[in-house]
Amino acid sequence: MRTPHQPLRLTLVAPNGRMGQAIATTVETDPRFAIDQDHGDVLVDFSAPDALAGSLDRAIASATPILIGTTGLDDLAASRIAEAARTVPVLHAANTSLGVALLADLVERAARVLGTEWDVEILEMHHRLKADAPSGTALALGEAAARGRGQVLAAQADRARDGTGLVRREGAIGFAALRGGTVVGDHDVIFAGSEERLILSHRAESRAVFARGALAAARFLAGREPGLYSMRDVVAA
Repeated sequence: MRTPHQPLRLTLVAPNGRMGQAIATTVETDPRFAIDQDHGDVLVDFSAPDALAGSLDRAIASATPILIGTTGLDDLAASRIAEAARTVPVLHAANTSLGVALLADLVERAARVLGTEWDVEILEMHHRLKADAPSGTALALGEAAARGRGQVLAAQADRARDGTGLVRREGAIGFAALRGGTVVGDHDVIFAGSEERLILSHRAESRAVFARGALAAARFLAGREPGLYSMRDVVAA
């Protein structure tokens, strides 16, 4: 059993991926953590949707907490995550940046105060190789806005607009996705009112911000009771 003075061991599901490499690089300069691909205290999965089932099975079989940062997951994946959380601690985050976690909180608060009289549009930009759109972070910000308004995002989301004669629906939450270059991640949540706009933004300048947040999330997970957690819980703690 790990003692408080020993580093927290992380097992990376995709150690050669962009986030796996970023986490490994960050761990090299933080003695509180270590990489152990065989006997980790926390599993860290930033891989691909089709690898999720195997990662959850591994976490359950070894009774190991798991951090899931994979995006582009479907409803079946969400059900599997919820089921696994009955057995082991699971933290699912579309974005592990602590700044984005705070941004989501601000978006929810702003949406609660401004209501549906202010239109909400979410603009995101990522590198040319990103395969899912809107980004998981953009959708999470949309969920935050919907919570603040007392809405269900699925009923209000406009995920793409194309054509003529388009009329914006009352209470809609719009999304726009841009792809190009090597952009790590830009997100703007625009509250557009009558003759004024409020724009809440986050810019990720390197994957190190996600890696640092992932380490904070892993540290939060260690020793927790089974359950489904989020970056909001990490920030609150």
